[in-house]
Amino acid sequence: MKISLGKWLLPLYTVLALIFLMVPIVYTFVFSFNDSLKSNITWRGFTFDKWLNVCQVQNGAVCEAFGNSILIGVVATVAATTLGTMIAIALVRYRFRFRSQTSLLLFLPMATPEVVLGAGLAAQFLSLGVPKDMSTIILAHTMFCISFVVVTVKARVASLDPALEEAGRDLYGSATQVFARITFPLLLPGILAAALLSFALSFDDFIITNFNSGAVTTFPKYIYVSAARGIPAEANVIASAVFIFALVIVVTAQVSRAAKEKRLAKLG
Repeated sequence: MKISLGKWLLPLYTVLALIFLMVPIVYTFVFSFNDSLKSNITWRGFTFDKWLNVCQVQNGAVCEAFGNSILIGVVATVAATTLGTMIAIALVRYRFRFRSQTSLLLFLPMATPEVVLGAGLAAQFLSLGVPKDMSTIILAHTMFCISFVVVTVKARVASLDPALEEAGRDLYGSATQVFARITFPLLLPGILAAALLSFALSFDDFIITNFNSGAVTTFPKYIYVSAARGIPAEANVIASAVFIFALVIVVTAQVSRAAKEKRLAKLG
């Protein structure tokens, strides 16, 4: 019987890749139940105590760092999504001088290494005499997230059918009404996708944050500092909770989408 090598090679590669990706996640989840003391490198026994007392007094710093990351991520996401959406609409719908140069400049933060971007921003804040705190982190995150928002929303704007907006104007809708009832709802999926991407980039960033944070500690910074002596189990708890929360959102969205497609198929 003739056996095709490619038939077995691709599934094997897929399984190995999934195992490689899942091992750190499984390790993090398992060691969130470790009955550790100061170090969380070796297994000392199973306990629910870390999940029940994740913000206990002696390890309250991990919750403070997590709260800082959430706050920075939300503020930077709102600012970057708002500005990026307006820029994307302007680049697609309007013709103005230096339009192509503006598009090029927006792509530069995506192509620039983070260490260069972070060091440049730190030098700029230093030369202006701006103290490094949470506000400088938010400014830095907003700056590099805008590019990703523009790229995501720009693709959505370009795919819109202008006839829908023309129909709204033909029905005597004002520019504000057409945007609020037609344009914005059609852009909303792209805007939400851009906002989620922006928040993920901000929450996960370490390099730019480390250059511009001063004494403020974010969750990635806390993990980096703690890694030398073994990341505390409380940090594993928060990381596991974030992963489970993201997984629930993805599964819920996929189930809702499948149910919607099934209803549409029945109506069709």
